[in-house]
Amino acid sequence: MSTRESDVKERLACTTTNLSNYHWSDPPDENKWADCVHCGMCLESCPTYELTGQEQHSPRGRVHLIKSVAEGKIEVNEQFMDPVFACLDCRACTTACPADVDVGGLIEEARGQIRQAMPLTGYRKTVSNFFLHSLFPHQNRLNTVGGLLKFYQKSGMQKVVRKTGLLKVMPDHLAEMEGIMPVLTKPVRKKYKNQKVIKAKGVTKHEVSFLTGCVMDVMFSDINDATINVLTRNGNDVVIPQNQTCCGALHVHAGDREMGRKLAIQNIEAFNDAEKIIVNAAGCGCMMKEYAELFREEPEWHEKALAFSAKVEDVSKYLHDTGYEKPQAEINTRITYHDACHLAHGQGVRQEPRNILLDIPGVEMVHMPNADRCCGSAGIYNITNPEMAGAVLESKMENVPDDVEMISMGNPGCMLQMAMGVQKYGRNQKIVHTVQLLDWAYQKEDGLRGQE
Repeated sequence: MSTRESDVKERLACTTTNLSNYHWSDPPDENKWADCVHCGMCLESCPTYELTGQEQHSPRGRVHLIKSVAEGKIEVNEQFMDPVFACLDCRACTTACPADVDVGGLIEEARGQIRQAMPLTGYRKTVSNFFLHSLFPHQNRLNTVGGLLKFYQKSGMQKVVRKTGLLKVMPDHLAEMEGIMPVLTKPVRKKYKNQKVIKAKGVTKHEVSFLTGCVMDVMFSDINDATINVLTRNGNDVVIPQNQTCCGALHVHAGDREMGRKLAIQNIEAFNDAEKIIVNAAGCGCMMKEYAELFREEPEWHEKALAFSAKVEDVSKYLHDTGYEKPQAEINTRITYHDACHLAHGQGVRQEPRNILLDIPGVEMVHMPNADRCCGSAGIYNITNPEMAGAVLESKMENVPDDVEMISMGNPGCMLQMAMGVQKYGRNQKIVHTVQLLDWAYQKEDGLRGQE
């Protein structure tokens, strides 16, 4: 343990004197629950309460539990852990709350306490450490995994596995995930590793830095490519800091806040010179906007995190606010839009991506009822809580209009989850990222001009 980490832990431990049952650093912030009057306005917004009807699986129930631990009325134990980790952290309750109670922040802080009080052991510890510590923060290792998956796809192994029924020996939810694995392409950080700046096409109006993401750049590098194409098309020089890392969202969701802090520090330093940080993954953007919450007891890093977060912007909002070239070529399709939780509820970005889609000639938008209802992805919730995630997905798919050809959204986890829903329920919609459709329209326009 470094001297800084030791000093911080010692200082944080001294802040818990008024929270009798939280004996560990970085406890839930009582200011976050102070305004909750248990009015119940949040109940209808909560997917887990809707499915279970149980108070402990409602937002106000979870807030009550977190407060009760602080007051010494209950212990940090299995009964406390289950409802806290069953939360999707979709933030819909905060949108519904008239007092704007930050339930998501409380949930993440409570998970941090649980993991300090009840560390993972055995198989779960090994798996968690492998993904959260040994894989996601290391882009070279992720690229190696991506290379193996590309070999699996291109060598014919994937066809053999699917035809021979080998998937049947896998757990159902893992077999389903294999069935919707996107076609992998070259990560953009490898593609542009020797290029300091990707120059704008035409006159440079702005310079932006781009978070490529960890899994995003391996599994969805085509979306990263589309994002760069759209940004440069609209007068932006794009910088990709090579020392950036995983945003830490999955770590914080899992209660590993210390690792979340380490990753946040690395990203704050990596993007130190950035004027604007563009993100195309809702979960990453939401996490990065909340970095300051990880440094409540570290004034220096808290201030740096606030300054960093002020630069972070979703690509759809950035394009919408700075003005973008409206494409001329038609993409004739009927499309509906799914609000990713951490874009709509977490960042308040709702209309901007819809406006971008509506500006593409030929696109007919069809309203999706409950468009901002969670799809059940929630980071890796669909892996850790497959039954609940499946029930949430089923409810979501019931709201997808039958007569659309595409479902657009702004988060990779949602894209995988919704693709699974399309496959599972015999639908035929194509899952697309909003920025992909805009890029396709630009490419078609360029192709038509080339034929003139």
